[in-house]
Amino acid sequence: MTAGPSYRFRRVTTNDRDLLAGWLSHPHVSKWWQSDPPCDGPRLNDPRVARWIVTAHDRPFAYMQDYSVHGWENHHFAGLPEGSRGIDQYIGDPEMIGRGHGTAFIAARLEVLFEQGAPVVATDPHPDNARAIAVYRKLWFEAFGSPRETEWGLILPMRVSR
Repeated sequence: MTAGPSYRFRRVTTNDRDLLAGWLSHPHVSKWWQSDPPCDGPRLNDPRVARWIVTAHDRPFAYMQDYSVHGWENHHFAGLPEGSRGIDQYIGDPEMIGRGHGTAFIAARLEVLFEQGAPVVATDPHPDNARAIAVYRKLWFEAFGSPRETEWGLILPMRVSR
């Protein structure tokens, strides 16, 4: 039996603009993620958000971010305990979809966030994004509340506790 890939998370830099723009151009990403690559100085320097390029066997294939849910006034996760984090991510490389990477790299990042003291990690997929919701459920996320409209679009609030 061979070991699975080792996932690494490196900070996004301004040099990642073309990589992220390419991933965002794929229909499987753009259907759920409508934003420019987060590569400008102000967004990269925002202390509320940690932005990551995820690699497997040194191959970049995904984007992930985790953020303070208390960093924005009236954020839809503001009722969670202090220190809670939110996550968002996508697999940009189409060849890496459907191979278990999403579940595995999210689990790896959850482990780090819980080790760093986050009592809860929340996410907010679109209610129609069945693939993402299935991955989150594999990782013990549960919906808390009904789908609702936010300034970032229609979401299904989900969370997992330490």
